[in-house]
Amino acid sequence: MAYKHWTLDDIPWDRLDRSKVDPDQLKIIKAAAMVEFNATDYVAYLENVFAGDEVFLEAARAWGVEETQHGEALGQWASRVDPDFDFPKRFADFRAGFRPDIDADHSVRGSRAGEMVARCMVEVGTSSYYSALGDATDEPALEFICRKIAADELRHYKLFYDHLKRYLNSEGLNRFQRLKVALGRITETEDDELSYAYYAANNEGEPYDRETANREYMRRALPYYKDLHIDRALAMVFKAVGLKPHTPLYRTTSFGAKWLKGRQQRKLARQAA
Repeated sequence: MAYKHWTLDDIPWDRLDRSKVDPDQLKIIKAAAMVEFNATDYVAYLENVFAGDEVFLEAARAWGVEETQHGEALGQWASRVDPDFDFPKRFADFRAGFRPDIDADHSVRGSRAGEMVARCMVEVGTSSYYSALGDATDEPALEFICRKIAADELRHYKLFYDHLKRYLNSEGLNRFQRLKVALGRITETEDDELSYAYYAANNEGEPYDRETANREYMRRALPYYKDLHIDRALAMVFKAVGLKPHTPLYRTTSFGAKWLKGRQQRKLARQAA
């Protein structure tokens, strides 16, 4: 049976309950809507990097359509919860202040295989993020949206991982090189995209300050990640870089990731206080 993707009409809008919306969660959902809805830029970038690979590009274009729908769903939810939230205007502000480099004709990761590793990392982050949000919320419409997006992102991870294996056959990226790309992409979670998305979605006229916006975003997002979400994400990272999960190295890395997450949360809480 062919896969049938969900639509915005499937969302239980009639069950939306504003009394169950956490104000901090609303702010990060607004930011997430910006990033997801901006997928067309990344499709254009992938079309440049993978020119000639029509098999992958067909899949990448379908991926872009689904990512854009994620943004539409999140944006519509936020607008229904907060009628003052003008998603089209806020998104236009985001586009005016942040644009990724989409004109490159080769991957910024050094190879097509490296680009696939980076794409896998993005899907690791988003699938775990929406799983965490879906597990935390009691609001029925948002829970539905987050669970659907999380499932999509897990499927997208498999898409990029399958094409990664194909390119590894021709480009031979070793484990160290894959790990280097993965770590580089993971550290970019503190780049301008998320920070500016949070600012564009939530600012009240104050000037943009990257450090402040990033701190406010991370302070609200990090607490949603529980040990289960970290372990699942780490297993996907290990798989993409060619390492086996559930080994002593994996357990040590998992412990370190949880410790760092707790340390960062405490630091952000102190700064907020």
